[in-house]
Amino acid sequence: MADEQTQDTQTPDANSAVGDELATRVQVLEEQLAAAQDQSLRVAADLQNVRRRAEQDVEKAHKFALEKFASDLLPIIDSLERGLELSNPDDENIRPMREGIELTLKMFQDTLKRYQLEAIDPVGGEPFNAEHHQAMAMQESHDLEPNSVLKVFQKGYQLNGRLLRPAMVVVSKAPAPVSPSIDEQA
Repeated sequence: MADEQTQDTQTPDANSAVGDELATRVQVLEEQLAAAQDQSLRVAADLQNVRRRAEQDVEKAHKFALEKFASDLLPIIDSLERGLELSNPDDENIRPMREGIELTLKMFQDTLKRYQLEAIDPVGGEPFNAEHHQAMAMQESHDLEPNSVLKVFQKGYQLNGRLLRPAMVVVSKAPAPVSPSIDEQA
């Protein structure tokens, strides 16, 4: 009977030790599981971010693939427009050539518009916008507010909202105050 009591007393201690060991083991495994789940979520989030960035890069590549090509075409548009400006519309000898240039320019502009290449052609009096305009000169003006576009030297262009070339403009400034002459001071 003494042996049975010894076994009974050892069994609860042994059970307690085994239970503590199992509880510790369960806690360690739960921590490892939580860490693995956290790592899995982070890897999934990283993968999603990589996919999103790759999609954005591809979208930008498609959107702006024409940027260099479009920039190279701008001087051609400028030349056609300048040719029309400098030719006399009343001269019968060049009327067919002028009409051909007008049609070519119209087709060219329609094609560029289809590919989201848009002209920046500020109207006189429009406020100067440093994001789309480049000031080539400043000129006093009594008619317009200061920092308004007076004249456009060259149109600007943007492709899908990204500036390719700013419009080159003359900007108005306030007239200088007239100082009284020496005769008026006396």
